[in-house]
Amino acid sequence: VQLQASGGGLVQAGGSLRLSCTASGSFKNIASMGWYRQAPGKLRELVARITDVGVDSYVDSVKDRTFISRDSAKNTVTLEMYSLKPEDTAVYYCNVVGFLVGKGKYPGRNFNSWGQGTQVTVSS
Repeated sequence: VQLQASGGGLVQAGGSLRLSCTASGSFKNIASMGWYRQAPGKLRELVARITDVGVDSYVDSVKDRTFISRDSAKNTVTLEMYSLKPEDTAVYYCNVVGFLVGKGKYPGRNFNSWGQGTQVTVSS
């Protein structure tokens, strides 16, 4: 499974950002798509996630200013964040969980794939 992310960069405090991630490959279905972030010296944390039936969840620190959406036909997830703060500065990672198609004698299996990460820097 390959993940192609776009968006990110340098944003002023109070501004907004839009991150998109598209999954491609031989998967049978995608159970959930989401975004994580990791700031310097901190653990990676979930920002937002959306399931195949549209149930979304957010970390408390962003839930009032963040929206995640999914285009199942395009296997794309989009994260929109508003009123950005310097503490939102981090590397943002796309994450996709699903089930791969079996090949020959090999049965299908679950997968958990990560994008390469995109830097978001919020200047004060």
